[in-house]
Amino acid sequence: MLYVPEGADVPEGADMPDRETPGELQPYPLVPLTARVEMTAAEPWHPHIRETFAPGAPLGQRYDHPVCTQESLDALWEFDDTVGHQVGGYAHSVQNPVEIEIAEAVLEGRLPWEDPRLSDEAGSRVLLAQFDSEDAAGMMWGDCGALYWLIRPQDLVDRRFDRAMFTWQCT
Repeated sequence: MLYVPEGADVPEGADMPDRETPGELQPYPLVPLTARVEMTAAEPWHPHIRETFAPGAPLGQRYDHPVCTQESLDALWEFDDTVGHQVGGYAHSVQNPVEIEIAEAVLEGRLPWEDPRLSDEAGSRVLLAQFDSEDAAGMMWGDCGALYWLIRPQDLVDRRFDRAMFTWQCT
């Protein structure tokens, strides 16, 4: 599948030929994919969850609320204990919240987690796609890591995928 942005010089419905992998690159093997609708859950330190249960609490840190108890965290991990591949939903971070990593990149540096700009920026994007390491395809991102693309909701509506932000994490 090829996404062609509006205004590109490719007529709608045009037959797009397959392209060979450049000689200096080794292509990944073809792996059939399937899809299913599945619920995801935000981590308790996600900006939207934090603002709902503990407005003003420091970003990315545990705050004093039952949603942050060890029992709640254990239940969350039992509900969704693998990273996996997904389109949309909430990111399943391998390490720290991916929303904060993207926000720090956009704001060009590490800000104190109490800085409201970091919280605002971290809460301004949604997960576009997440891809886990995949043995069947021979894809290993670091040490069993995952790739993440986040996008602003309006950019998603406008199909401005060129504005998506990328980060990756590994164990």
